[in-house]
Amino acid sequence: MSVLRAGDEKFHYSDGSHRWIAPGPDYDQAVWDEQVRQHKLGHLRNERPRVRIRKVV
Repeated sequence: MSVLRAGDEKFHYSDGSHRWIAPGPDYDQAVWDEQVRQHKLGHLRNERPRVRIRKVV
């Protein structure tokens, strides 16, 4: 089960893994890398999740 906060969907694939490729060709990859890094730090800080996504198997 992946735990997402509202608005974090852009950082995750449907299986809960993180997106490391920028969302579009016009998006700066270095900026995207930093945004994903900050997002992952939020996971490590155990920020309280607002939305829970469960993958049905």
